Amino acid sequence: MINITFPDGSVRSYEQGVTGLQIAESISPALARDVLACGVNGETVELNRPINEDAKVQLYKWEDEEGRHAFWHTSAHLLAEALQELYPGIQFGFGPAVENGFFYDVLLKDGESIREADFGKIEAKMKELASKKEPVVRKEIAKADALTEFGAADQTYKCEHIDQDLEDGTITTYTQGTFTDLCKGPHLLNTGFIKAIKLTSVAGAFWRGDATREQMQRLYGVSFPKKKMLDEYLVMLEEAKKRDHRKIGKEMELFMFSEKVGKGLPIWLPKGTELRLRLQDHLRKVQTRFGYKEVITPHIGSKNLYVTSGHYAHYGKDSFQPIHTPEEGEEYMLKPMNCPHHCEVFAWKPRSYKDLPLRLAEFGTVYRYEQSGELHGLTRVRSFTQDDAHIFCRPDQVKQEFLNVMDIINIVLTAFGFNFEAQISLRDPNDHDKYVGSDDDWARSEAAIVEACKEKGLPARVEYGEAAFYGPKLDFMIKDAIGRRWQLGTIQVDYNLPKRFQLEYTDEDNTKKTPVMIHRAPFGSMERFCAVLIEHTAGHFPLWLTPDQVAILPISEKYNDYAAKVAKYFDSVGVRATIDARNEKIGRKVRDNELKRIPYMLIVGEKEQTDGTVAVRPQGGGEQCVMSMEDFAKKINDEVAEMTKDF
Repeated sequence: MINITFPDGSVRSYEQGVTGLQIAESISPALARDVLACGVNGETVELNRPINEDAKVQLYKWEDEEGRHAFWHTSAHLLAEALQELYPGIQFGFGPAVENGFFYDVLLKDGESIREADFGKIEAKMKELASKKEPVVRKEIAKADALTEFGAADQTYKCEHIDQDLEDGTITTYTQGTFTDLCKGPHLLNTGFIKAIKLTSVAGAFWRGDATREQMQRLYGVSFPKKKMLDEYLVMLEEAKKRDHRKIGKEMELFMFSEKVGKGLPIWLPKGTELRLRLQDHLRKVQTRFGYKEVITPHIGSKNLYVTSGHYAHYGKDSFQPIHTPEEGEEYMLKPMNCPHHCEVFAWKPRSYKDLPLRLAEFGTVYRYEQSGELHGLTRVRSFTQDDAHIFCRPDQVKQEFLNVMDIINIVLTAFGFNFEAQISLRDPNDHDKYVGSDDDWARSEAAIVEACKEKGLPARVEYGEAAFYGPKLDFMIKDAIGRRWQLGTIQVDYNLPKRFQLEYTDEDNTKKTPVMIHRAPFGSMERFCAVLIEHTAGHFPLWLTPDQVAILPISEKYNDYAAKVAKYFDSVGVRATIDARNEKIGRKVRDNELKRIPYMLIVGEKEQTDGTVAVRPQGGGEQCVMSMEDFAKKINDEVAEMTKDF
């Protein structure tokens, strides 16, 4: 017999070789019908995988990310199976599950391509195959046999993947119907769980993300266990289109892109700059209370700086290539990270234990070379500004500093009405090669994060393999107004970078010690945060944050001078106002300013000019009234004061 421990701490005994499905059946028939995958000691596996020793087990349903991942992973294979039948000679690349569905990279023969008009027949074929409830069969295979099997199928890219990336003794395949794929899993037991399917888009994707290689087609899709879920998802997609930050950003004149400036390099327009600076001021006020000092570092650095930090080895291929100066052998790089610069600030002069913790903050712009096909508005760019800070502290200060950062992130995110959850990202226990530092340092830093979450009572899911190369982290995931999850703020504990830079301080006993470094970014990046905020609010920002609080609309040009007088008064009392002085009818002005999402429109004409008043029209309509400009300004400032009293 073996002992199975469940998430609530309870333990049951089962025969050796029991499967996740059998465990679910022993609990309840309803659970057995709903369960999709099984977690065994932190690894997600299929429900029919035997468990041969004592284990911690978790049963995943659709509501669990792991359950959806297995569902969408199988759906990706179902898509490939359908394409194999519809397009003989098709070449397959990679086909993973992603956060909201799945995709598969494919290349059709003879220059053919798949278009959106083809989606209907592909979806029909997928539904036909799913209805057969084809078992998904896992098989371990030798490397030589895998090369033979996929070579016989003329799958060029699969053979390259086997040859270059996979090691003998680690290769598995999954087969459903007539389709076999290289895969680590996990998958559903059969395709019958997949009841509703929608292909959402098709895009170009270079093989292996290499622009010098063949361009394949990437088909995106989503699937569900019930048609009702798909219907609800499609409604959400329509709402997402309305909230697209690229569309709203243009309407509100917040930011722009220019092909002449370069792809993925956002330009902040005046109103967007106001928004962004106000966000930065909000964080500045909070972090000043917590003892941070702000620094400014260059946008470039010597290549050797990033070699020392390890960023060149781990991010070099994703960075802009080195800049060569006229001096022979001298190379610089656009900085991909701010932390190496902050290490040099710490090293600038001798430090004592009395100087710690030293908290250095910077709104630092960094640069990463993202593939053209992966650029997307402000959420995926080549230039972005991190609200970065690095805390250098003694080992005994790590936990309290981590708790303080959690408080800062809570203050920042709750100011926008975000609901958030946390994810503890640890290193892959089976692959230490992609991380730097000793096992002891990793154990200490991982324990510090887990203990801090427990002390704060913050529920946090654990994800293995998601840590940064230099240390574990706590990521904050928010849910927006239409239920989408976004990763924003992050905290990371790092014992390694200070050692790489040979940082030290003089301790109380007069010995030299190495500080611990905590990386922290509540917003994550200003660009991504603004994109999420735009889509969360649909551009209707909180009154304290919005670039223009008031639009003054003169009925005709005769009242432009009065509008200017009102705006001047508002400026003197801290109310942000803009005047629409165009020679347009008032209805047109109202419609145009509705698109700009300005919270209040003030209509002024002869009566308002005579009485010293404004006719107030809230955004989106609502109850209208007439107020003196003094009373209205007080109303705005009182609303803002109430909103920001806890900042």
